[in-house]
Parts: sequence; C-alpha cells; structure tokens
Amino acid sequence: MNRIIASLLLLYGCTATALAQDMSRVHQTIDTLTSATMHGRGYLFKGDKKAAEYIKNRFQEMGLQPIGSSYLQEFSFPVNIIPSTPQLRVNGQALTPGKDFVANAATGSGKGTAKVIPLDTAIFSDARAAQAFFSQKLADKAIVYQQQEQQRIAKLPEPYQRQLQQARLHIILQPNALLTSVSSQQHPLPVLEVLQSKWPKEAKSISFEVGAGLNPKYKTQNVIGMIPGTQQPDSVIMITAHYDHLGGQGNDVYFPGANDNASGTAMLLELAAYYSRPENKPKYSIVFIAFAAEEAGLLGSFHYTRNPLFPLRQIRFLLNLDLLGTGEEGLMVVNGKVHTQEFDLLQRLNEQHQYLKQIRSRGKAANSDHYPFSEAGVPAFFFYTLGGTAAYHNSQDHAAQLPLTEFADVFKLITNFITDLTSA
Repeated sequence: MNRIIASLLLLYGCTATALAQDMSRVHQTIDTLTSATMHGRGYLFKGDKKAAEYIKNRFQEMGLQPIGSSYLQEFSFPVNIIPSTPQLRVNGQALTPGKDFVANAATGSGKGTAKVIPLDTAIFSDARAAQAFFSQKLADKAIVYQQQEQQRIAKLPEPYQRQLQQARLHIILQPNALLTSVSSQQHPLPVLEVLQSKWPKEAKSISFEVGAGLNPKYKTQNVIGMIPGTQQPDSVIMITAHYDHLGGQGNDVYFPGANDNASGTAMLLELAAYYSRPENKPKYSIVFIAFAAEEAGLLGSFHYTRNPLFPLRQIRFLLNLDLLGTGEEGLMVVNGKVHTQEFDLLQRLNEQHQYLKQIRSRGKAANSDHYPFSEAGVPAFFFYTLGGTAAYHNSQDHAAQLPLTEFADVFKLITNFITDLTSA
C-alpha cells in the first residue's frame, strides 16, 4: 500500500511539475521577448531579427517543418527609425524620455532651443483669429497643442499647414498615457509627444534634440513552421500571432510589448509545442506564422496573403492571437458575428468546461493580422482577452505587470476548438 501511494504521489508530482513547467516556459518566453536585448522587437538595433531568430530556433527545436527551404519569409518596407534617445528640457527642467515624453513615430530630426507658443484653437472657427495667429513668425517656435487637435490641423487650408511646418518643432500633449506607434513616413520637422501632467502650465522655452532616419527598404521577415496532418494533410488550421512591437528610441527607451504581443507569440509557441508531441499530432496540418510588421500596418500578413506558400483555399480556419495576457473579463472574438457556427462551438465548449467568464463577439475589424486573410476569403477569428492591464503601446507594457490570468484556460479552449473543428 505504501508503495502504491508513493507511486501515485510521484505521478501526481510529475504531472503537476510538468504543468508548472509549461507556465514557467510561458513566463520565460515573454521575459525573453520583452528583454532589453530584443530592443522592443522593432527596427532599431535589428530587434525584429533577434526575435525572429529566437522563434525560428524554437520551431526547429520542436521539430516543426519549414514550408519550402526556409522558416523565414522575407520582405521589405519603409520605416522611420529613431537611433538616439530624444532629449527635452522645459524651462530648464529635463523631462524623462520614455516616461514623460517620447518622440513621435514619424518625427524628423532637429535640435536647438525654441520659444513655446500654444496653438490658438480659435483658428479652426474664427478667420480673424487664424489670420492673427499665422501672421506671427513661427520659425523659432515650438508649437504646442492637444492630441485631439491633430485631425483638425489636417483639415486646415494648405497655406496654414505649410506655415505650421515651418516651426522649429511640434509638441503634442497626450492626456492620459503616452501612446506611440511605427511609421513608414517622416515629418519634415521634429515632433515630440509629452504627457499633459508633465507639461508645465507656464512653459516658456525649451531645448531639445531628436534624431531620426527613414529607411526606405528595411528588410524584415515572417517566421513560418508546419506540423503535417496525420489524416488530411492538405487541409490546414493556421495559427498566427505578430511578434513585432514598437522597437525603441536610442539606448535608453524601448517598448517591451508584453501583452502586445509577446503574450500571443507565447501562446503560438505553446500550441506548437503541444501539437509537436507524438500523442497530439493533429489530423489536419497546422501552420504556425509569427508575423513581422503588424504594428506598421499589418504588413507581414498582407505580404503573406499576396505571396502564399500554399493555396489559401486549403485553410479550414485561422486563429489569430493578440493581446492574450489578461482575461479577468473573458475573451473577445473578432469575426464571431461573421462565422456564427464556429462561434457557437466556442460558446458550447466554454459553457461545458467553464474556462472563461464570458466569450463576446464582434463583427469584421481591421485591427490585427486576421484581417488580410478574411479579406482574401479565409475564415478567421481574432482572439484577445479582456480586463487586466491597461498598459498599451508604451514603455509600461513589461512582463512583470502582465497577469496571464486566463492564459491556461484560453490554451485549453483553443485546443478543444481545434479538436472539434477537425473532427466534424
């Protein structure tokens, strides 16, 4: 009896350890992808290439096959890169880059000093106010305006817009959080974005320095691996996630991108590990794609759909994984209102197993890498979790603040969904 109990305890301990090791591996994956050595998985210091190499090596270790001769599908696109950490002093006081301010993704280069002049919002509705404002010499000025004024500025008469471009730089005040992006264009002058709470009410003068360079043909890559199906290898389930993020601004500022989208990339790698085990070999082939340049406008997924490695009609269903680091409030399914039969299957599985608090659905949306496939006629869902962290597109989206509340349950839901989908 003692030996039997001991054996059961040992078996239970091994099983528990294996499960713990899986989540430990998830944390390790996210820690690696969000580390300073990856430089925000963007285009500064080739952070995207380091991340792609890491994912490719993981595919190889798990025994995934390339489609063709390489795991990498290369393409190029224009991108604005900020190679040095921007500097800003207001009334002689230094602001902290990455925390108090960032360079706009499309910023041009420049340095020097400037007098501060707030943009008079009356110019949008009062012709006299506009005439008075634009009669000033703007060449030595830092023009300051709220984030919400950007669209109104874009609608000003072209002569006024040209005058605004003659300023020494623009300061855009962000009301709640610093949000940045990736740009394939470059402004003709420097543009800095500053937290409203860090901008002095009596700002008079500034000194600044920001450098940027537009690379017209930056080479990047999607990472692609496959597990052949055991029964219907010509039918494909595709699992995708973008591995890129916003990169950095010099050595001192980078955007970790834990939730967006180290979390989805970690889920993709966990699913690849699961289906690569002999006991879990899938009936349909499963193709895993880690996309580059999602943050630059879904460029990696658009490139793939225009240059597919096998006919898109072979894809039975695509699951795109993005922002999977939370889940307190459940899961959102983009295209759930489009593919209602598959969404009903998700709901039934969730009700049966009580994985998530709720599963909500949306219609079509061009908000992640499922979209180019949907437009090409491929049935696809985009999953993202709800609740939890609010850190997004800034330097606060780091691994330590990511709760991963429902990561394990979303994993189970996906594997059950694929099993039922491929058994029908």
